Amino acid sequence: MTSTPSTTSAAPCLVVRDLAIDLPAGADRAHAVHGISFDVLPGQVVCLLGESGSGKSVIAQAAMGLLPASLRPSAGRIEVQGEDVLAASPARLRALRGARMAMVFQEPMTALNPVMRCGAQVDEILAEHTTLGAAARRQRVLAIFERVRLPEPQRIYDAYPHQLSGGQRQRIVIAIALILRPALLICDEPTTALDVTTQAEILALIREMQQENGTAVLFITHDFGVVADIADQVVVLQLGRQVESGPKDEVLRRPKEAYTRMLLDAVPRLAPVLRAPIDARAPLLDARGVGKVYRTGSWPGKRRTVHAAADVSLKLHAGETVGIVGESGSGKSTVARCIARLIEPTDGDIRVPGIEGSRGAQRSAFRRMVQVVFQDPNRSLNPRRTVGQSIVEGPVNFGVPHAKAWQRAEELMALVRLQPEVLHRYPSEFSGGQRQRLCIARALACEPRVLIADEAVSALDVSVQDQILKLLAEIQQRLSIGILFITHDLRVASQICDRLIVMHKGRIVEQGSAHDVLLSPREAYTRTLLAAAPGQGYAFGAG
Repeated sequence: MTSTPSTTSAAPCLVVRDLAIDLPAGADRAHAVHGISFDVLPGQVVCLLGESGSGKSVIAQAAMGLLPASLRPSAGRIEVQGEDVLAASPARLRALRGARMAMVFQEPMTALNPVMRCGAQVDEILAEHTTLGAAARRQRVLAIFERVRLPEPQRIYDAYPHQLSGGQRQRIVIAIALILRPALLICDEPTTALDVTTQAEILALIREMQQENGTAVLFITHDFGVVADIADQVVVLQLGRQVESGPKDEVLRRPKEAYTRMLLDAVPRLAPVLRAPIDARAPLLDARGVGKVYRTGSWPGKRRTVHAAADVSLKLHAGETVGIVGESGSGKSTVARCIARLIEPTDGDIRVPGIEGSRGAQRSAFRRMVQVVFQDPNRSLNPRRTVGQSIVEGPVNFGVPHAKAWQRAEELMALVRLQPEVLHRYPSEFSGGQRQRLCIARALACEPRVLIADEAVSALDVSVQDQILKLLAEIQQRLSIGILFITHDLRVASQICDRLIVMHKGRIVEQGSAHDVLLSPREAYTRTLLAAAPGQGYAFGAG
């Protein structure tokens, strides 16, 4: 997708000048952001880049008037079409949101009300900001659903968020943001959890509707491929300070600052290597003909049968990483959950050496041998328990004495490069990357032979992602575990996987060594996935 530079003669839609926002007393630094200045012109996309904690989302929240009470602007201004939003009253901010500025959040399941139908959530915006009648509002909602390319708009109007795919939910959030055609659209990591083809569609949709309406877009992301595809200007942030800014090509191809070069070097390259052969005599995991069928609805309504996975077979050996890639809805996470026995497969057989059957004590032994690291560490760790309590819970449930489990937890802290003292702290006291390390430690506390990583690094910035991938490789080498790695990021897959399985509509369409699948794909679907990867034409990564 090619960016279209904006005309520089237009007045800025968003002006940020010398912005400073204070952190609460006792924080690790005085300011969340300090000395931030940039403009966003109509029809222009400005990307904010930086690691977790750099202040990207704080700037977005300040622009929308959504800062938590603990954060206080202490200097500077933020103007939307000439009006200072930092000085606006709560009533004025409510009037501006939706009509003049809107936001697309990272996680649509958090942004959407789970007990409200999707159509009603979009209708709510029109009811608040327009005088249209109910019938006219419904027609306008259906029209925006068609505009954002949602299939069967009438069905989706009456659907709840959990009944839609991740890409469809994100389109609902975009529809809510765009239905009043705001002058400013703020996108906070809107494609992080989406597969490459859905991501490409969402980026194209944002760009198309932005150009059609002349919308100014402030786009927050840690994905340099997305930046390469959509940005006009780039602002790089580090620990709340503006490190570098300029046109996209200048920043990505000729960075001036060491920090920017470090971020670029941490981006994984699509460059798989030929790895040493694995001892294939005794697999740690042998899944044969795994299938999962969901049946929804009941009389007198229409019943639906969904074949989420069908005839999936794979083997995983000690010291091996097998990746499963595919679009949203391809069945990769369903297969992972079936293998972990979080859901029961409809068909097939899943075997781990030394464990026969899947009931009672055998089920417990199986779950100890096969552990999962989930995508979102915020939802994986109990916010009301210390991380130490969360880590020892599994071993204690399996009969390990508490003192021994705690000793193991302290040893694991060294393995994931954290101090043992952190076991007494709560999840909210850690960064996203640290929380994911803690989730890895929790999974390893049960001493599994198989580790399933389900999109375990997709929400992390590139430098932390690089650290977690190296950590997983180091742990695998030390403990000789097998890793089943679920991902939509082909660059990440190329860095860690020995073999790749490509899934489409619940079935395996291609498999082989990561080197062969990524560099010499046989199937048209695999080639489509590779072509949809963002950042084509930019040589990211060191070396």
